[in-house]
Amino acid sequence: MSVVVAAPSESAEPPATSPARRGSAAWRPHAAVAVAALSLATYVTSGLWFDPGGRSLTENLGDQAFFEWLLGYGVYTLGHGADPFYTWMLNAPLGVNLAANTSVTVYTTLFAPLTFLAGPPVSFATILTLNLAGSAFAWYLFLRRFLVRQTVAAALGGLFCGFAPGFISHANGHLNWTAGWIAPVVLWWVLRLREPGRWLLHGVILGLLVAVGFSIAPEGLFFTALASGVFLLVWSLAPATRAEARAAAPRVLAALAVTAVQAGLLLAYPLYMHFGGPRTFTGTGFNQFHYAEDVAAYFEYPNRSVAGWLGLGSKLASNPTEETSFFGVPLMILVVVAVVTLWRRAAPGRRATLAAISTVGVVFLVLSWGPHLRIFKDETTINLPYAALRHLPLFDSALPTRFALVVAAVIGILLALIADRLLSEPLPRFRARAAWVTGLAVALVPLIPLPVLTRTRAPEPAFIADGIWRDYVSDNGVMTALPVATTDTPDGQRWQAYTMARAGKQFRIPGGYFLGPGGPDGTGRIGAEGRTTDWLFFQAAFYGTVVPIDDFDRRRAREDLAYWKVEAVFLPDEITGSHTTLFRSAVETTARDLLGEPQHVGGVLLWRVRPGVDPVTLEPQGQ
Repeated sequence: MSVVVAAPSESAEPPATSPARRGSAAWRPHAAVAVAALSLATYVTSGLWFDPGGRSLTENLGDQAFFEWLLGYGVYTLGHGADPFYTWMLNAPLGVNLAANTSVTVYTTLFAPLTFLAGPPVSFATILTLNLAGSAFAWYLFLRRFLVRQTVAAALGGLFCGFAPGFISHANGHLNWTAGWIAPVVLWWVLRLREPGRWLLHGVILGLLVAVGFSIAPEGLFFTALASGVFLLVWSLAPATRAEARAAAPRVLAALAVTAVQAGLLLAYPLYMHFGGPRTFTGTGFNQFHYAEDVAAYFEYPNRSVAGWLGLGSKLASNPTEETSFFGVPLMILVVVAVVTLWRRAAPGRRATLAAISTVGVVFLVLSWGPHLRIFKDETTINLPYAALRHLPLFDSALPTRFALVVAAVIGILLALIADRLLSEPLPRFRARAAWVTGLAVALVPLIPLPVLTRTRAPEPAFIADGIWRDYVSDNGVMTALPVATTDTPDGQRWQAYTMARAGKQFRIPGGYFLGPGGPDGTGRIGAEGRTTDWLFFQAAFYGTVVPIDDFDRRRAREDLAYWKVEAVFLPDEITGSHTTLFRSAVETTARDLLGEPQHVGGVLLWRVRPGVDPVTLEPQGQ
C-alpha cells in the first residue's frame, strides 16, 4: 500500500512543477515511463503469458484460483443478475459472503467481456500486469505533479513504488495488493480538496474513487486512510504550515463530508453485507502473530530479485507471497542519509512535508512488526503498539506484515526527492555527486525484480471444457471434483470458474477457498468447516494416505453428499495442488472403495450420486 503526501507549502517553497510544456513534447516523457512500466510488468508476469491456461503461479495457486473464480463469477453475475456480494455457487448449501472477502467487484465487472471471450486465466494475467504497470505510472504522475521537478526523479520513485519487493511478492496471486495505483489516484484528489471553489466536485470525485478502492482493495484503502491521517496531523501541526492548514481546513472538511456521503451511498449495501450480512465474521482467518514482519527482514534481500538470483535471498518471510520489506542494508542506510541531507537543505515548508512523510514511514515500520518484536525468527516477549490495536475494528482484519508496503511507498517518495535534488541543484564537488549515484546503484540494482515463478497445472478436462457435465447435473445442481476444492486443492474451483465464464447452465460446488465464519471465538476461518468425507479425500490427495473403508464410512459419505446435495463426483486424469504434488492414485483408490466403480466420461472418472442408491454398499449390512 502507500502513503499520503501533501504538496510543499506554497508560501514557503517554489512550485514543484516546472512551467507547462505545450504540444506532443509534453507527453513524450509520460509515454516513455508508461512503456517502461508496462514492459517491466510484462517481464515480471511473463511466465503466465507463455500459456495463461496451462501455467500457474508456483508459490500461490490457491489465491490465483480464487481470483480466477471471481472473474468467472463476474460473467455469471452479469448474465444471471446474481448478487455480486453473496454467492450460492461456492460452499453448497450455505454459500459465501463475498463482501467479507476480497471480491474485486470493479475488476470482475470491467473485465467480464475479456473473461467471456478469453477465459479467467487471461483476465487474471492481464489485470496482474496492468496493476503493476499502472501502480508505477500513477506514482510517477503523482510525484511529478506534487513533489519533484525532474521527470527522471519522478520515474525513479514511481518505478520503485510499483515494483518494490513487497509488490513483486504479492504478484504471486494477489490482484488486490498489486493494485498499488489506487493510493496515488486517491491521494491526487485528496490534495485537490483544498482548491478554492471546487470542494463539492472534488468531494464527489473522491467519493467515487473511495468506492472503487474499497471494491478492489479494502485493506489497502484502510492503510491509505490511516497513513493520510498520520501525515495530515504532523503536517498541520508544523509551525511553517500550520496557518496554511488552518486556512484550508473548512474547504477540506466540507469536501470530505461530501466524500463520505457519496461513498456511503455507493457502498451502503456492500458495507452492510461486510459487517452485518449473512455468514460474515470478525477478525481474519490468518494468524496475526505469524503474519508479522521480522525486524531483520528490512535488511535482507527478496528472493525474486537480482540479489536473490545471486544467492542472497532470505527465508524470513511468513511465506513467499509476504516478502513485504526486504530492502537490503544499502537501501536502508541510503534512506536515512537521504532524509538527513534533504532536511539540512530544505526550507521550512519542505521540512514540514519531509517530517510528515518520515513519521508515516516510522509509524508503519513499527506497525509492520506486529504484536511482539521478532528478530531473525526469534519472537521476544516485548509488546509492540499493534498488541493494543489488534482487537480494534479494521485492525483485527489486517495482517501486520502488509503495513510494510506503506514503508515501501515512503522509500519511493524519498528516492524521488533525493534524485530531484541531485538533478536540480549543483553539488559542491563532483565526488559528492558520484557518491550519490554509486549509492543509488548499490542500493537499487540488487532489488531489480525477476519474473514470478510459474509451473504447469492440470489441464481442463474435456468433461468440463466440452460441456459433457451438463448431461449429469441439473441446472444449478451440485457437483464436485475430487478432492473437494480448498486452497491446497483448487482444481474444482477453477473448473467451476471456467464454466461460469462461458455462461449458460451452471453447477454449484461444496467447499472452495474463501474466508467465512467458524474460526475460534467467532473469528473467521479459511474455507468451509470440514466433514468426514472431504477429509478422507484431502488426506488421500495431500498426504497419499489411504485408509480402510467400511460401511460406516459409506453411510457417512451418503450423509455428507446428501448435505451438500451432490449429484455427481468426478476425478480428472491430472490434479494440481497449490503447494505440493497431489497423490491422484490415492484419491482414486479412496473413491472406488467409498463410491464403487466409476464411469469413464470425457477424460474423467465419474460417479453419479442417486439418493438411496449411491454410495454403493460393497459389503453386506451388519458385517
